[in-house]
Amino acid sequence: MNTIAENLRVLREAVSEACLRAGRNEQDIRIIAVSKTMSTAKIQDAANAGLTTFGENYVQEALEKIHSLPPDLHWHFIGNIQKNKVKHIVRSFELIHSVGSRETAAEIDRRAAQADYIQPVLFEINIAGETTKSGFSPEGFSEVLEFLAALKNIRPAGLMTMPPPTDNETELSGYFASLRKLRDSIDAKRVLGSGFRELSMGTSSDYKIAIKEGATMIRVGTLLFGPRG
Repeated sequence: MNTIAENLRVLREAVSEACLRAGRNEQDIRIIAVSKTMSTAKIQDAANAGLTTFGENYVQEALEKIHSLPPDLHWHFIGNIQKNKVKHIVRSFELIHSVGSRETAAEIDRRAAQADYIQPVLFEINIAGETTKSGFSPEGFSEVLEFLAALKNIRPAGLMTMPPPTDNETELSGYFASLRKLRDSIDAKRVLGSGFRELSMGTSSDYKIAIKEGATMIRVGTLLFGPRG
């Protein structure tokens, strides 16, 4: 079995090649190591190999890791957000990827105001309209822009999506391209500020396609840590 360091080397080479083909700068791609269910020892190995940013799905598990690992690591929350967990998520994570409703956004804003903090967030878009997934529809998101812009204690940084599982690269390209176009149209209006540039999209199975279509963050777990038990 390859070490995490070897897996990271292979991943970085693949990211570099994908960027070269897409005419992009690999420095513009941030690898988010999806570390849910991984031990602190494995995460420390990953940090020793050069990874700096880790994505967690479960609040309590993540907080235990954050408090036991070195303070120079960066933590992103990428899981579904339960309202009663928001108070623990705000300020504990550098970036929240999965803000998928106006109610969640409002609760994050409220909790951040109580903590005297500006919380950076990404808005989750249900790009294919799947009934089993959370997130704004592309059309619905456009309708809540003014509401989101009025929230004072969140900093909108961009968009996130998880498309339906498929091996069809044309379909995947279409989903990722749609998210990029939505980001671009919102960014052009400046309604959510001038820093609305991030696109969190692409996982171990489709990150190369996501990079081609404009991803700035890829969320990779299996390729780094191996299959989860």
